[in-house]
Amino acid sequence: MRPVIIYHSQTGFTEQYARWMAEELSCPCVSFEERDTVDFSKYDEILFGSWCHAGQLRNIKWFRGMLPEWKGKRKLLFAVGASPEKNPQIKAFLTEIAMPEEGVSAFYLPGGLRYERMGASSRVMMKLFAAMVKKKKAKTPEEDVMAQMISRSYDISDRNYIAPIVEWARGTDNV
Repeated sequence: MRPVIIYHSQTGFTEQYARWMAEELSCPCVSFEERDTVDFSKYDEILFGSWCHAGQLRNIKWFRGMLPEWKGKRKLLFAVGASPEKNPQIKAFLTEIAMPEEGVSAFYLPGGLRYERMGASSRVMMKLFAAMVKKKKAKTPEEDVMAQMISRSYDISDRNYIAPIVEWARGTDNV
């Protein structure tokens, strides 16, 4: 198989995961901004990764718009977010973005928050959200942990999280 990885990263987590995958798969890794330079006819597998924001995967419309051009190719979405892998909302999110009828698999990779690399509007929104969660009365234990986590930058990324994606790309995932 000949994979290519296209990624869109705001604060570096998605880019880091894309580069780790490219190393493992010995394949090109192209930023979203350079996507027009890719000749997709050269590849059997398209892996697209982006960051999650407010329950949405950035640039998924572009990916969906490309599906007719990629008919017959294996396709994968990887979403990178600030939530830990075990967050129960992740499964619902993956179900929402996966497109099994189009042959698209979806995976989630935990990244973190890097306030110092966010744009001003994203940084302000996150700080307001963190303050709102922190001030909430009768927080659940999960909300209390979340309030602590999102109040500052943190990194929960790990190269080991790419293993299922690498298996998928190598065709050894038994799907």
